[in-house]
Amino acid sequence: MTDHAKGLLITTLGVLFVVPDSLFIRLIEADAFTITFWRGVTAGGAILVGLLLVQGTRGFADVARTGWHGALYTVLLGAAAPGFVLAVTWTSVANVVFIIAAMPVFAAIFSRIFLGEPISRRIVLTMTGVFAGLGLIAYGSGETEGAALRGDLVALAVAAIFAGAMTTARRLRAVSMVPAVPLAMLGASLAVWPFATPGAAMPGQWPLVLGHGAFITLATSLMTLGPRYITSAEVALLILLESVLAPLLVWAVIGEDPGHWALAGGAIVIGALFVSNLVALRARRRLRNAPQPRAGPPVP
Repeated sequence: MTDHAKGLLITTLGVLFVVPDSLFIRLIEADAFTITFWRGVTAGGAILVGLLLVQGTRGFADVARTGWHGALYTVLLGAAAPGFVLAVTWTSVANVVFIIAAMPVFAAIFSRIFLGEPISRRIVLTMTGVFAGLGLIAYGSGETEGAALRGDLVALAVAAIFAGAMTTARRLRAVSMVPAVPLAMLGASLAVWPFATPGAAMPGQWPLVLGHGAFITLATSLMTLGPRYITSAEVALLILLESVLAPLLVWAVIGEDPGHWALAGGAIVIGALFVSNLVALRARRRLRNAPQPRAGPPVP
């Protein structure tokens, strides 16, 4: 198997393991803070132990040397965790995953503001499609059972927070920020601990709680490893699978109808991102396969 095929397989498996995340949140009978607490403790603890066994404290020392940029990345990543759980609690799963799928648009805006990177015409067209789809989703929240505008706004904030974390990571591309992931998860658990009731979720529900943590651990680990072997455009295309499959899984298991407005708006969001990433992928391949100019004779 080639490295490219291995990367596609590993990343796809990672995406499939993250698909049930929102279903677990629906199935566990506890408040958002309690779910966030156990989600962070189980997944964050497992990833922390794994990293310590594989590479010791070296990676954590590297992250510590990144200073306030590394701290900002960790805080933003940690803040997204309770936000995601809260969004799923307050609105429909379909609304949440479709809105969070817009994260690349926020990342492009932040990269322009903070890193000075230009916004191409492709990104402008993508933004137009994505914001049109988000508008439909927001409009339908008042008519779809289980959907609410306050949850949509939290999901929008989570998308922006994730994008801020990714933009920060671009400044730190020379350093592996993987060790910051369990620190962010465990930090989120500590932050919500005063508002959570951890014991309330465990009696009779420990298989769901531990299963939730196991799926997040596997998804995080695989999605950290897989993208090393494939392009960012390919990763972005594969991640769209989660936005499509998660609401379908919740619909099939517990009968949560996403509603026609969410499906229509989500189709526009996913379609715009799919086409944009496909165009970027093809452009990258054309550039890679273009014949290189031959070197001239040496200058005497």
